Amino acid sequence: MTVERTENPRAQIGVTGLAVMGSNIARNFARHGHTVALHNRSVAKTDALLEAHGDDGDFVRTETIEEFVAALQKPRRVLIMVKAGEATDAVIEELANAMEPGDIIIDGGNALYTDTIRREAALRERGLHFVGAGISGGEEGALNGPSIMPGGPTESYEALGPLLESISAHVDGTPCCTHIGPDGSGHFVKMVHNGIEYADMQLIGEAYNLLRDALGYDATTIADVFSEWNTGTLESYLIEITADVLRQTDATTGKPLVDVIVDAAEQKGTGRWTVKSALDLGVPVTGIAEAVFARALSGSRTQRAAARGLASGALGDKPADATQFTEDIRRALYASKIVAYAQGFDQIAAGSAEYGWNVDRAALATIWRGGCIIRAQFLNRIKEAYDADPQLPSLILAPYFREAIEAGIDSWRRVVATATMLGIPVPAFASSLSYYDGLRAERLPAALTQGQRDFFGAHTYERIDADGKFHTLWSGDRSEIRA
Repeated sequence: MTVERTENPRAQIGVTGLAVMGSNIARNFARHGHTVALHNRSVAKTDALLEAHGDDGDFVRTETIEEFVAALQKPRRVLIMVKAGEATDAVIEELANAMEPGDIIIDGGNALYTDTIRREAALRERGLHFVGAGISGGEEGALNGPSIMPGGPTESYEALGPLLESISAHVDGTPCCTHIGPDGSGHFVKMVHNGIEYADMQLIGEAYNLLRDALGYDATTIADVFSEWNTGTLESYLIEITADVLRQTDATTGKPLVDVIVDAAEQKGTGRWTVKSALDLGVPVTGIAEAVFARALSGSRTQRAAARGLASGALGDKPADATQFTEDIRRALYASKIVAYAQGFDQIAAGSAEYGWNVDRAALATIWRGGCIIRAQFLNRIKEAYDADPQLPSLILAPYFREAIEAGIDSWRRVVATATMLGIPVPAFASSLSYYDGLRAERLPAALTQGQRDFFGAHTYERIDADGKFHTLWSGDRSEIRA
């Protein structure tokens, strides 16, 4: 039932910002029996939602912020679903002026986590609770059950958690929502989630490219390959929709839709944020970084057009055994995917340590199993790995993942080598393999790098056979001294 404007404060949750995501999540709340106060800067959007979906549940129509806040039960809980940045700050300020100590403001957008840290501190001084909640699942997830990653004060989750858990996706009866940690932790985790998503999509794209250019498969055949892969260890939302996209026929040309889409991928910024944060934290997220750079390269259309026809060198022969090479690609995709998730979880651990968030990585794997874009069977294995060893140094070292990589390492190398010989770009496959080789190497060339740094900058170095820092007098007699 739909309730018109009222002064009666009986709504359990308020949603402001009624574009598609905001409207869908408001409907999700209503469908789960919660009375929802609605607000939008343009009242026409509120009325459009009520006209189209008013039967979804119990809504309270409001026009002003004051009316909106007055419709809410205490402690008031307001979810902001507006564009990240200055628009969010403006809405927060307007709400904060109308709210009382103990009330809760939730930012459900893709905010930069450092902005969330700033906002939480400022509102805490005013006696208000601020929750930065990462929400994954797109329009469908917002309506039918997303994965939700709320950060903020623990006490705010006591009042807010039951509502969020009720509308989240559920897997094996467990809600895909949990309290992540203090201040910006929820948006940080959502940022890294998106970075992993970039890597996952790039790896799938490279697998598609190899099947097309190395084996000559058409879109329908490749769709069948991905459908088969989706029945095994690669089972995931992204693999599933890849097959659907490849099967889509363009109504105008009759060609596969993928063949008429411009090959220039866009991005909204969360992938770049992930890489920038990783650089600040000193965490090598090479797979994620290559995925971000691959999108940037795809968008460099003028340069790419000018570079067509550049020398390729002597190209190798295409694989003679298509069935074997298809299996090699599958194994390489799985191994590279393990690296992408391992790097993402390493970044989460580093961010948690840097900011004192105490993020539970097993809990993250649990809430990412449903609702979110990177949901996959694979995440059950990640949960098991961190349940067995919460301090696991790298996901790659967990027995299941170690064995999976060992089983696919020869295929992984064949794929990267073959792609290189054929001139097919595989930046994420190749960088993931190089990361793995670097991680397992007994000795890296960084020893030479340290020697060079000490030579030109007296930056010192450590020895393998003695404690402390040392410096060689390169401009003098080249004797060594303790620094």
